[in-house]
Amino acid sequence: MSKRVLNGMRATGKLHLGNYLGSAKGMIELQDDHDFETFYMVADLHGLTTPYDKDLFAQNTRNVIIDYLSCGIDPSKSVLFVQSHVPQHAEFSFFCASTLTVARCSHLPTYKEKVKQYPKHVTMAMLNYPTLMASDILLYKADFVPVGLDQEPHMEITREVAKRFNNEYGMDFREPQRFITKGQYIPSLTGEGKMSKSVEGSYISLTDDLETIQKKIRSVETATTSGGEMSPSVKTLFVLLELLAPNELMKFKTAYENRTLKFVELKDALSEAIYAELKPIQEKRREIEIDSAYVDKVIKEGAEKAREIAQQTVAEVKQKMGLLVSN
Repeated sequence: MSKRVLNGMRATGKLHLGNYLGSAKGMIELQDDHDFETFYMVADLHGLTTPYDKDLFAQNTRNVIIDYLSCGIDPSKSVLFVQSHVPQHAEFSFFCASTLTVARCSHLPTYKEKVKQYPKHVTMAMLNYPTLMASDILLYKADFVPVGLDQEPHMEITREVAKRFNNEYGMDFREPQRFITKGQYIPSLTGEGKMSKSVEGSYISLTDDLETIQKKIRSVETATTSGGEMSPSVKTLFVLLELLAPNELMKFKTAYENRTLKFVELKDALSEAIYAELKPIQEKRREIEIDSAYVDKVIKEGAEKAREIAQQTVAEVKQKMGLLVSN
């Protein structure tokens, strides 16, 4: 029996290199593995839990779908859908919330970080983020979720919700596990934190041309000479090199250790490797984004496939929770 995988990406517009290496690339490998059944979601409802631009939000959601398709997500192999197009996500989130206390959710490290980040936007939606995530995962009875280590507290919440539904209502939810991918954490070009569109100078867009990539990589802070303990930003260069040009890694590492490395040569080799990876994605994107009918079809059919499963789960939950179910 194949294992189900659910992965969600917030609707923050076009993807960057960190999204691709840390998520999308692994998603493509999973969809081609017959041991897995893959569900890939643009998590637009999660985007409402923090401040957002309502004028750009719909297009940002569409851009993520286009980027997924450009990277190689195949709608015939994976269920690719927009979260808000499946109303059961919000509906089941309420049922999940009934199994959790306010204290449990308010003590999560991620919630506390968001409160500090958005002190004037501390909403119930922000507090209920983990219940919505539990809903996303359990609706499809997923076995695995490819998320970073920072999301492990939310995964633990999801397992708690699954156990309570199973023990109290006789459901058969699996207790999902975090799926660890090779590039699960892609560091920022600044050397601080992970690559993020919210931090200027920290990321490379999937749409960047070679000249732009070279400019960004050359601006990464390095010492005048190599050798000794690597700074965080130098480590970033080697992490990216290992993921994108592993055959070049040993040559540059040896030169670094021997104090003969010229950083400009490392940076230019890395820039070329990044562009070689992104060029076919960019070419495919140009084809897809002008074919509005195709994108509309993918979005519509993906929602239909996801709803079919989500409806079954919610109907089962309602019946087992003792709600009056209409015929």
